[in-house]
Amino acid sequence: MAAALSTVKLPVRLKPVAFIAVLLVAWHVAANHQSFHILPGPLAVLSGIAELAQRGLLLKYIVASLFRVTWGYMTAVLMAIPLGLAIGWYKRSEMALNPLIQIFRPISPLAWIPISILWFGVGDMAAIFLIFLASLLPLIVTAINAVNGIPQVYINAARNFGLSQRQLVFRVLFPAVAPQLIIGLRITLGIAWLVVVAAEMIAVNSGLGFLIVDARNAGNRYDLVVAGMVLIGIMGLLLDNSMRLLEKTKSLRWGYSED
Repeated sequence: MAAALSTVKLPVRLKPVAFIAVLLVAWHVAANHQSFHILPGPLAVLSGIAELAQRGLLLKYIVASLFRVTWGYMTAVLMAIPLGLAIGWYKRSEMALNPLIQIFRPISPLAWIPISILWFGVGDMAAIFLIFLASLLPLIVTAINAVNGIPQVYINAARNFGLSQRQLVFRVLFPAVAPQLIIGLRITLGIAWLVVVAAEMIAVNSGLGFLIVDARNAGNRYDLVVAGMVLIGIMGLLLDNSMRLLEKTKSLRWGYSED
């Protein structure tokens, strides 16, 4: 079927949709021909999503997950970007703080779950704290590398034209680091979305991560388990596409090669 699809000429925008349709058909066929009912089919998963919507849980769980990601991620952005730019701009601070950053960076955010529960209890703050930790250090490293990647000729030219320190920051530093920061923000948002799902499986009683665990414990409702996985994937795609819109901003286009 996939080979037949490759020979059919479709508009570029329709090819991903057609490929997903092929995967759904293959999933449906495989689910109907399994000896033991292990994996629910797409129709059962769709029915599970409809059940969640009917019970008023679909929107509730999506909003709960987005709420935690928004607060944890945005708090990390507001703290990490200025801190990372300052560390990258002042070399002595980078020499002093970089070893500490590299020590904490490999520690999985999930390793902080016991401490987050100890500090904040079981609730939103524990999950927000984990998302904050997961986003903070990658953004700091991205900002530092973005500053280090500025060609020295840009800085020298700005100083030769008599730009003040403030003008140098706003007219050279920010425009030069913006493209790399956008990429870092996009990648880190994906990390934050991964962490919120894991945190919700342990530290809270709502959200898409909680849905998966609750469905597993409540009578092995694997249709709802897979429904939660599908919803997580769809929301992750929408979040990624929203971040990609920043790359299309005209003021940033100079930082990307033209197709």
